[in-house]
Amino acid sequence: MRYVSTRGQAPELGFADVLLAGLASDGGLYVPAEWPLLPPRHELDAAQSYAETAHRVIAPFVGDDVEPGALADMCADAYATFRHPAVVPLVQIGERQWVAELFHGPTLSFKDVALQLVGRLFDHVLDRRRERVTIVGATSGDTGSAAIEAVRGCAHIDVVVLFPHGGPSEVQRRQMTTVVAPNVHAVAVDGTFDDCQDLVKAMFNDAPFRERLRLSAVNSINWARVMAQVVYHVVAARTLSAPISTCVPTGNFGNIFAGWVARRMGAPIDDLVVASNANDILTRYVNDDDMTIAPVVSTLSPSMDIQVSSNFERMLWVMNDGNGALTAEQQLRFRQLGRLVTPPEARQRWLDGAFRAGRAGDDEVLDEIRRVHAETGMFVDPHTATGTLVARRLASPHPTVTMATAHPAKFPDAVERATGQRPPLPDDLADLYDRPERVERVPNDLAVVEDLVTAAVAATA
Repeated sequence: MRYVSTRGQAPELGFADVLLAGLASDGGLYVPAEWPLLPPRHELDAAQSYAETAHRVIAPFVGDDVEPGALADMCADAYATFRHPAVVPLVQIGERQWVAELFHGPTLSFKDVALQLVGRLFDHVLDRRRERVTIVGATSGDTGSAAIEAVRGCAHIDVVVLFPHGGPSEVQRRQMTTVVAPNVHAVAVDGTFDDCQDLVKAMFNDAPFRERLRLSAVNSINWARVMAQVVYHVVAARTLSAPISTCVPTGNFGNIFAGWVARRMGAPIDDLVVASNANDILTRYVNDDDMTIAPVVSTLSPSMDIQVSSNFERMLWVMNDGNGALTAEQQLRFRQLGRLVTPPEARQRWLDGAFRAGRAGDDEVLDEIRRVHAETGMFVDPHTATGTLVARRLASPHPTVTMATAHPAKFPDAVERATGQRPPLPDDLADLYDRPERVERVPNDLAVVEDLVTAAVAATA
């Protein structure tokens, strides 16, 4: 398997090099040069666990860069860390309405499903090459803690996570700032998530800095993250044994793009539903061909408080039939003008029929949390509630699976406000509020952030 950049100017790489690089050298995102098909049905049916299914689904993307036995062992090891034996159980919450609980990993977020595997892939490749990297990432809440948990204590990796000061929930923040490991650094930025994401991209585009610190990434600009997320879309469709609709609370577009990849590989997914909060740029694009950047609005679902969805560039590349030069030009104009313009025929060919979209405001989300609890006894977090509400509004004749992206205890204030009850943390995290925090706070200034990263890496060298 070879990988190309969405902007067409970076060299083709194999999987291991793409894993370590994260962002392509031309500023684009890596995508497979061709899309593999899913293994035959009898091979998927022979898988006895989520880990075995994951091995079969992702093996074509990894190719010969990781030996099959080692990949199988890493899958088994990664998914042994989950609290539920099914890893991603499906729960029915209404007629033709299901949720896939993606939050049974170490940090109670869907990001664990990918990053527990990605962290092991990093360690395996770096150990084999006798190399060390610095992972830098931006998070609106969940990616940071999942990345930290995936690589804490790794001998070959330093990790620096930027998050908007005051943005994540207290549980999300503490899961990043209370980790005691010398290779872990949590940084609060005076700005928005988009500011944090821009700082990370700027560090990658600073070639001398990038090379000196051997920068890499595990957020969703890294193809390996998206690759690992494809698996649970395949599992959901296979479990229900019917064509399904998949509804994804969507911020950075990586999770729903993984669903598109699963569909492209042959999973019986009829369509994918984008669920947005007040930051509805993706819903506006799908429904009205309007991708215009607006100010970020703070909501009860902070992981979706995003205006610039970095993974949409991969979808744009698909829409452009792999034309990297056109994709680069469109991305440049988007940044300059604040509005993405795509040819109508390209948008219709790739989006119409594959995607639908809807939005929900905070008051509606609170009502949905209350409704789900009253009807099922389940607590759902605000992101998941955004998804279940949009899924019901855009009802499909097929079963609809909403991706439940976070444990309700990660957002206890919103759940309590809606239901009058505060969902408890799992026992192993019960003392989270009592743990001391370690965090640096910085302005939204590239030079300041680069100096901090340099000093942090030097301290553990």
